[in-house]
Amino acid sequence: MEIINFTDIEGIKVGHEQNLEAATGCTVIICEEGASAGVDVRGGAPGTRETDLLNPVNMVDRIHGILLTGGSAFGLDAAAGIMKYLEEKGIGFDVGVTKVPIVCGAALFDLVIGDHKIRPDKEMGYKACLNASNKEYREGNIGAGTGATVGKVLGQEYCMKGGLGTYAVQVGELKVGAMVAVNSLGDVVDPEHRKIVAGVLNENKTDFINTEELMIAKYDNKNNLFNGNTTIGIIATNAKLTKAQANKVASMAQNGFARTIYPVHTMYDGDTIFAAATGKIEADVNVIGLLAARVMERAVVNAVKNTDSLCNIKCFKDLK
Repeated sequence: MEIINFTDIEGIKVGHEQNLEAATGCTVIICEEGASAGVDVRGGAPGTRETDLLNPVNMVDRIHGILLTGGSAFGLDAAAGIMKYLEEKGIGFDVGVTKVPIVCGAALFDLVIGDHKIRPDKEMGYKACLNASNKEYREGNIGAGTGATVGKVLGQEYCMKGGLGTYAVQVGELKVGAMVAVNSLGDVVDPEHRKIVAGVLNENKTDFINTEELMIAKYDNKNNLFNGNTTIGIIATNAKLTKAQANKVASMAQNGFARTIYPVHTMYDGDTIFAAATGKIEADVNVIGLLAARVMERAVVNAVKNTDSLCNIKCFKDLK
């Protein structure tokens, strides 16, 4: 098994745009030839766009773009910029008078750092498309990961910086990759060492407090102390998948979240994973799904290990 870049998967392009002062941004994956797609939403507070059409019983069977964005529900406006770009390129579902681009998306909550009045919009989405290429593989404070934070059970004062991460592998002709913006309530644990690598900090901000143990100890505290979360990601593969199979791959990829984020899928997270298949080769959906979980696991860890401090929020590098 060979480690490759996420953008080595044929049929996709990746673009980012961000505002570091406002601490927000968006990421787009463009599938100019279309891709079969699915989604799995497990968090209790999702902010999503065009996920219903990914149900196998519905008509549209190919998508042309996926948006990951900051800005909470406001940030979903960036999808309008992606649609504008794709329509200009003549890409979309043919309705006779024009082609309607099918753009799915999910948002994370980053309004409490930076400037909450500035969030991804149509212009930022369009710029992300202009930046899109098959050579884009940066991580950390970029795109949808710009304002991401993790470990927020005690509020923003004791959280750490999250970010955008990727990881991809190739086995024979099969390629499977993950891209994720990590903005979790819980701590991020590196499964290789079973140690927290980013999460809620102690009073001196020199070490970690275990989020799950803290929540268990305060089981009778029903106050909403969590300042907005959600981890959102994409699995991409060059395999041929039906919509039903793509939904299954997205579901299996959630195991990557479960192996790295403690706790995950809470009522205060909107955890969402899309799966997109560009249909170049034949492969067993079970193998694609298990690889999807593996690459998502590593992408989550990469997201927090490769980010930098922003808005006075400590990052993994600060504690090394």
